[in-house]
Amino acid sequence: MDVSYSRTDTALLLIDPYNDFLSEGGKLHGLAKQVFDATGTLDNLRRVVAAARAAGIRVFFTPHHRARPSDFSLWKNASPYLLGGDRMQVFAEGSWGGEWHPDFVPQEGDVVAKEHWHSSGFAHTDLDLLLRRHGVEKVILVGLLANTCVESTGKFAAELGYHVTLVVDATAAFTREAMDAAHKINGPTYAHAIVATANLVQALAAPAVLEP
Repeated sequence: MDVSYSRTDTALLLIDPYNDFLSEGGKLHGLAKQVFDATGTLDNLRRVVAAARAAGIRVFFTPHHRARPSDFSLWKNASPYLLGGDRMQVFAEGSWGGEWHPDFVPQEGDVVAKEHWHSSGFAHTDLDLLLRRHGVEKVILVGLLANTCVESTGKFAAELGYHVTLVVDATAAFTREAMDAAHKINGPTYAHAIVATANLVQALAAPAVLEP
């Protein structure tokens, strides 16, 4: 792996780490459980976040909008994706499902961007502003889902000029086919580095990462 990461220029983007995705009983957990289990997604997310924190790399949370029943009552042209989430009230405001998974609660020094409505963590949020104010040039993508929010955030990041690393086994999708499309077909169109958790953890432990 020929990419180096520094606490001064790199951020970990933790995308939508909600109970509805990551916890047993979450509204979307069952749909992704087979891929979660086969990939080891939850354990890999824990490893990546711990390695980033140990290396002094700041964690940025890129959360999806927390649903309210009236969200789309007056909207025109809401996508099927948005309307499906609305019917289920995924990540509902004030609900357990809309809370952070207990292993991924923001800590002191973390940055929480404004909630995104659709898929990209950048669209209509302050994520780009926050990253640039912190001097970030490289972003590492982990979280949910591989073929929606992770992919859309990664593509937007590349358009904005960031170096993008995609960690393939620290994400998940509802099907293996969706994972493969996101990583093997679409990933190379925007990601500068496509890596496994083990490779990233090793890179983050390199002495260069620890330099101020």
